[in-house]
Amino acid sequence: MTTVFDLPAPALRSARPVKRKTRITIYLDDEVLSQFRSLSEKSGQGYQTLINAALRARLHSDPLSA
Repeated sequence: MTTVFDLPAPALRSARPVKRKTRITIYLDDEVLSQFRSLSEKSGQGYQTLINAALRARLHSDPLSA
């Protein structure tokens, strides 16, 4: 006797998401890092996220000069 199972089709996995961030090593002043960590605790966001947002805001505000 053969048993037949009616199984649902397997879920399709989407393609891998596009990588939008790059891991780097950067040296920051202790005071700068301390301020962002303090802001992080108050806001609930990660300090790296806050640093990235600050850099992005600066890039979009005024043209940078060398």
